[in-house]
Amino acid sequence: MTGGASGIGLATAKEFVERGATVAVLDRTLDGLPEPLHGFTADVTDRASIERAVAEVAERLGGIDVVVNNAGISAVGTVAENDDAEWARVLDVNVIGMARVTAAALPWLRRSEAASVVNVSSIAALNGLPQRALYSASKGAVLALTYAMATDHVAEGIRVNCVCPGTVHTPFVDRMLQGFADPVAERAALDARQATGRMVAPEEVAAAIAYLASPRSVSTTGTALDVDGGVSHLRPRPAGARS
Repeated sequence: MTGGASGIGLATAKEFVERGATVAVLDRTLDGLPEPLHGFTADVTDRASIERAVAEVAERLGGIDVVVNNAGISAVGTVAENDDAEWARVLDVNVIGMARVTAAALPWLRRSEAASVVNVSSIAALNGLPQRALYSASKGAVLALTYAMATDHVAEGIRVNCVCPGTVHTPFVDRMLQGFADPVAERAALDARQATGRMVAPEEVAAAIAYLASPRSVSTTGTALDVDGGVSHLRPRPAGARS
């Protein structure tokens, strides 16, 4: 589990533990990581760091059955408002980081009888969101990467899927909101964007990831599961509006 020390990652790690799994968390900082999670310091932008951490996880825990590629960073702005360095930084974390982690884990996944990879994409992959050009491009790449990896490894018994959350209320989002002139108004807009009228809870995404990772989902591969409060497909009328 990458990015497992907070937000969606931490909620997912706890969900897996509740279901009886032994969970390794890879993150740059592990302060306050609760037991019984196993923490390993790693940076998804550093291949050597990832390879060391993954090898240590496999040795200490006796193998690897599931990889959850959750580590990611945000970006706000149009194509004119993020420079080349920012494009490189975000794509390195959000896309290439997933490739690095999965590649490092493949030798152990190939030995597993219940191998699964779950990537965290976003509704931004298939919905045009304002001021999210770079972030949307990175999450669109994650969706395409999921389908490609699922095809490449299906014959090896490795299932690859992704979740596409709507806006999830995490520390990640709270930090992003501080970049706006009116964080309160922006928070209200994010809540309203979901048809349900509120942001998605991390635990709801965690449950979806656990479903995709479960060996009971053996026929589910190459799938993108929306956990988005209906934002992608529902267009409810505002209260009091006429048809």
